[in-house]
Amino acid sequence: MVIFLITLGFFLVIVLSMAVGYIFQKKTLAGSCGGLATVGIEKSCNCDNPCEKRKERERVAALAQNSISVKNI
Repeated sequence: MVIFLITLGFFLVIVLSMAVGYIFQKKTLAGSCGGLATVGIEKSCNCDNPCEKRKERERVAALAQNSISVKNI
């Protein structure tokens, strides 16, 4: 139990110090490396033949996008 409390205290000190640093610098949070775009991957699932679940999600997203653009006209 003592090790748990020491570890918890350590993590709380680290999180508190990061929060104080963030508050004083007044900068927005940003990524450090650019993510998958830097290695040439446009999306997280870069497969040639997507599964049925992904096809359905893409279909629903396309329908939602179409309904939004129709409402804006």
